[in-house]
Amino acid sequence: MRVLAISGSLRRDSHNAALLRTLAEEAPPGVEVELWDGLRSIPPYDADEDAVPGPPPVEDLRRQVRDADAVFFATPEYNSSIPGALKNALDWASRPLATNPFRGKPVAVVGASTGAFGAVWAAAELRKVLGAMGARVTPAELVVPHAHELPDVRADLRVALDTLLAEVPPARIAA
Repeated sequence: MRVLAISGSLRRDSHNAALLRTLAEEAPPGVEVELWDGLRSIPPYDADEDAVPGPPPVEDLRRQVRDADAVFFATPEYNSSIPGALKNALDWASRPLATNPFRGKPVAVVGASTGAFGAVWAAAELRKVLGAMGARVTPAELVVPHAHELPDVRADLRVALDTLLAEVPPARIAA
């Protein structure tokens, strides 16, 4: 089973990317967690350029999501919401709405922040956006406040991953 892991941060030492690397380490046998690192290459969304196929980095994202059994997001919180680069990538990936690769795809959302709220608002906003795109947003939840203190969240990540994996249709598992 393949889980695509997407960090909403572009920062080299991102706490959210670190969460996803830990997730990959904690994945059970038979589950591959692949960290997508193409966020920086997605161009600004432009409805005048919105066509299928889209720009190569956008098509790569769409293909990666389509080929994955599930998607696991980790996002920081910027100004009480999701980072612009992540929202931009999702705007591209959501087109065309009726057939976008997130439609019906199980997704999990977690977040880490150096602040006291641990990306609570960003995670809620991201769940809303993904739901509007037609993704199957799972009840997996984990927010990590004071991420710079490097709290041990391995057990919580395993619970979030198990919650996500439980939402993958049996037909995808058997494929």
